[in-house]
Parts: sequence; C-alpha cells; structure tokens
Amino acid sequence: MNIVLIADTRKYDLLVNFCIAYRQILAQHHLISLFNISRTIHENTDLTVETLTTDMLAGVEQLASKANYNEIDAVVYLRDPLLRTYDVPNSLLRACDVNSIPLATNVATAEILVLAIDRGDLDWRELIR
Repeated sequence: MNIVLIADTRKYDLLVNFCIAYRQILAQHHLISLFNISRTIHENTDLTVETLTTDMLAGVEQLASKANYNEIDAVVYLRDPLLRTYDVPNSLLRACDVNSIPLATNVATAEILVLAIDRGDLDWRELIR
C-alpha cells in the first residue's frame, strides 16, 4: 500500500509518535511524505519514506495529483483545527473524497486506518491501482 503521512506543523510530534507506535505495520508499506516531516519520521523511526517537495502547499497539490491518479491508497493527514486555513478547501482532501481513498485527519482515525490496513481490509485498493 502507498500511505501518505503528513501533518500541520504543530502536529509533527504527534505524527512521529504515531509512526513509532505503528512502526512494524508501516514498515511493510510504501510511505510518502513531505521533506521536513519525512526526515523527522526517518530520524526517529528508521522507516523509509519517499520524500516530496518541501513547500506544504505545493506538496499537497502534488499529493492531490497522485490521489487523482489512484497512486495513493491511504492518507494520514493530522490537521490543526486552530489554523486559520483549517476551513479552506484542500485539494488533497477533495481528491481523497472523489477517489474513495481512506483519509484520517486525527490520531484516532489514523489508528483505525492503520489497523485496517494491517488486517487487509483495504486490499481492494490494489484492484483500483
């Protein structure tokens, strides 16, 4: 599975801790993230993460494009509801909705998503790709 791991700045530590907790499951999959968080995840977990551009806005657009071509199977995007841009439409969220790509925006749904991937509940995504 191709799993995107991204977070708003104030959620970086939470995402890293999530990756530490679920390292054994995540290590079995192809992980994709943006430069800063990718480096932080790798330094703290030794997980191999494909790194995209450093700019958050450009990175989200790049991920949205991958989602529109079904090159992504799941997204963990830990969002910060305190950001002024929280309610602004996001192309990645829209692409996930349009293409039926599972998306977790908080740590509780991220745990459910990763455990579902581990159980094989999302193996149907392989057929779409």
